[in-house]
Amino acid sequence: MHTRSGGDFAFRVNYFRPDNCQTVYFFILPMLAEFLVSGLLALNPFATPVPRVPFVTAAPVGSIEPCRIYGTVYLERDPRRRSACFGVVYEEPEEAFADVLVFAEDNKLFADKTGLWYFTEARDFADYVLFVSNKRELADFSVHYTKVRSFAGCRKQ
Repeated sequence: MHTRSGGDFAFRVNYFRPDNCQTVYFFILPMLAEFLVSGLLALNPFATPVPRVPFVTAAPVGSIEPCRIYGTVYLERDPRRRSACFGVVYEEPEEAFADVLVFAEDNKLFADKTGLWYFTEARDFADYVLFVSNKRELADFSVHYTKVRSFAGCRKQ
């Protein structure tokens, strides 16, 4: 310990020593308090909690353009899963009234144009999941299956 005198007063200069715990607590406690307050403010207990919303696929905006659908397609027939589908399709028995003529490809690499669809058994691997309706008025568009690849495509309207 050193003492200095200057003028009318004298004061001590304390160094950090292991036997002098009061000096260590004097410097550590304010830093610990600042750290705890910073952590409390970072957690922000005063903010209102944001409700967690489950992930929902976005519904298509406006009408669906059936001429843009090609690639891997999964046809959903379970009405309980209708809300998770991209669109609603009606399987037209007559070629003349169908919006799209569909040719079922054997290889998904060849399903690269309008009306060329590769049907998959796995819903998760499909580019489009379409719900098949048995009522024409509830469908977004209608399809008819053709056996000739060159006939596949969108009807001119």
